[in-house]
Amino acid sequence: MARIRKSETGKTVSGQIVWKIGKYIRLSRDDGAVVSESVVNQDKILNDEIPGFFEDGPYEVVDTYIDDGTSGTTDLERRDFQRMVQDMKCGRINCIIVKNLSRAFRNSANQGRFLEEFIPLYNTRFISLYQPRLDTFLDPEIVHSLEVSITGFMNEQYAYKTSADVRRTFRHKREKGEFIGAFAPYGYIKDPEDKNALMVDEEAAQVVRDIFKWFILEGMSKAGIARRLNAYGIPNPAAYKRSKGLRYENPHCRNNDGLWSPSTVARMLQNPLYIGVMRQGRQKVISYKVHKRTAVPEDEWFVVENAVPAIIDKAAFEAARSLHQRDTRTAPGKRKVYLFSGFIRCADCRKSMVRHTARNIVYYQCRTNRDKSKTLCTKHSIRLDDLEKAVLAAVQKQIALVDALPEIIEEISNAPAARTEFMRLTGLSEQRRKELDKVTSVLDGLYMDWKNGDMTRDQYCRMKVRLEEQARQLQETIAHIQLERETAAQGIDTDNPYLTAFLKHRNIESLSRGLLADLVSAIYVHEDKSIEIEFHFADPYRRIAEYAAGNQKALCVTGGKAV
Repeated sequence: MARIRKSETGKTVSGQIVWKIGKYIRLSRDDGAVVSESVVNQDKILNDEIPGFFEDGPYEVVDTYIDDGTSGTTDLERRDFQRMVQDMKCGRINCIIVKNLSRAFRNSANQGRFLEEFIPLYNTRFISLYQPRLDTFLDPEIVHSLEVSITGFMNEQYAYKTSADVRRTFRHKREKGEFIGAFAPYGYIKDPEDKNALMVDEEAAQVVRDIFKWFILEGMSKAGIARRLNAYGIPNPAAYKRSKGLRYENPHCRNNDGLWSPSTVARMLQNPLYIGVMRQGRQKVISYKVHKRTAVPEDEWFVVENAVPAIIDKAAFEAARSLHQRDTRTAPGKRKVYLFSGFIRCADCRKSMVRHTARNIVYYQCRTNRDKSKTLCTKHSIRLDDLEKAVLAAVQKQIALVDALPEIIEEISNAPAARTEFMRLTGLSEQRRKELDKVTSVLDGLYMDWKNGDMTRDQYCRMKVRLEEQARQLQETIAHIQLERETAAQGIDTDNPYLTAFLKHRNIESLSRGLLADLVSAIYVHEDKSIEIEFHFADPYRRIAEYAAGNQKALCVTGGKAV
């Protein structure tokens, strides 16, 4: 323990100043492996050296200020540095001692302002033991020396170089899909053998699966899910991390009560990490001196698929995303979202329809007609039970239509006719490319013909417009043929995702929001109570059906063989 030679702290003893000392210690993340820079070693060095500076006067070590794991390039983010400054302002300390200038500063501008302006302003003594050795009480002018300025510049350059090296390393890791965060996202833990790899945390992962199941299959709202989790006593992600002994902090931790909120549930339902997609680099610090974070454009993110084990399958994730984009409000006191919320619309004004009850019968009615104007649109009213029956019948019929396609596609894929169609499309594509080359060649020479006087300006302009339109049409034709050519070359797999989406709902007997999210984009109700369903995959389904119909015509079965 440092000795105290004083009569009354803050007073003078026989005309001598009583030095009230604050020891400042900083350890950055980059210094973590350097034993000589550890907090313990810095403190030991300061304690050993302090008596030698105060042999002729009384002193007291008032406090030790420690910033562990923080950068020295900015003062504002160092909590104990700021605490030390406040103690200096109020007179609690009048002497600061550090191991060397790099512990106090990695920013030459901050160093100069602190030593040359702040220290004299509050009559404070500043001592640095090494690189270079400073004592502003014994030699006030030393802070203006070239050695101090050069040391500040070198310390800043070290911070800049370290920052650049770290950024390059992080970029390389992000490109490979390695996790670089301090804490694993909810549902995962860091691999004990590789801090950049994530493993599934089964306890939290089960909560994630429950959230998706409740939202998709049970039709629960995000608020309802949050209430259920809180009722079960399940801690939210931040509280869960702390319950596992992690020193987890974020800007909102102080106000975090450990309870789930609808916004937390919503973020999880939209996080592609749960299907194995790692997204990193969505924010960046402005510079190594300015640590404020700014958003990065989405096209500059580092996105790597299959980077971590999936907790949720892609179909469930897509269903949740589809439902999230719809109207999922619930009635007061209700946890579940109504079956058709976000799906049902008026066929004329295309606005959503509103649910209401009359004589214990539930109806849907055009929102425009009910809430805005009786003249802008009609009621389009339909009973809920009639709507459910009609939608179920339509979905069952659609599945039945798709059900026969896999056998037809397999037959087509094994027939020589498919290869013949591929060759025909290849020849047609080449023919159109030659036509495009001719048009492009004429366009290239058109300008010179005008400049050489072979045509008037009006003739040039008319021909240019006509040829450019012809070239555009040829480009579109070639693109269309290429798409058909690729289809003919690859065929259509019986595991095609569009077929799979329908076929997994074979033999359905009732509707659910999960099924609607899988198959339906919107349901339009007409004034005569008829409905029109817009299915997902309408274009791919049409292409599959046309592919099957067109290629079936090309099959001629003779003697049990397709030729």
